[in-house]
Amino acid sequence: MKKLFAGALLVVMCVGGLGCTNMSRTQQGVASGAALGALGGAGVAAIAGGSAGWGALAGAGVGALAGGIVGNSQEHRNRYNW
Repeated sequence: MKKLFAGALLVVMCVGGLGCTNMSRTQQGVASGAALGALGGAGVAAIAGGSAGWGALAGAGVGALAGGIVGNSQEHRNRYNW
């Protein structure tokens, strides 16, 4: 089951990465943060013996928040610094 989940998550990330070309830096940060957070959360939960699904969900939320903050910061820095 874990191999199926990891494979499906990898496919979703690869296909989802194709649609990021017309996004702002904030949107790209949210998307990439959520994807990386989901992978990290699932990995930590699987190693710790918990549910990989819940770990991925929690990691995606935290990663999206962090990615949005970083992406927004980069967007503002590039906009106001020539």
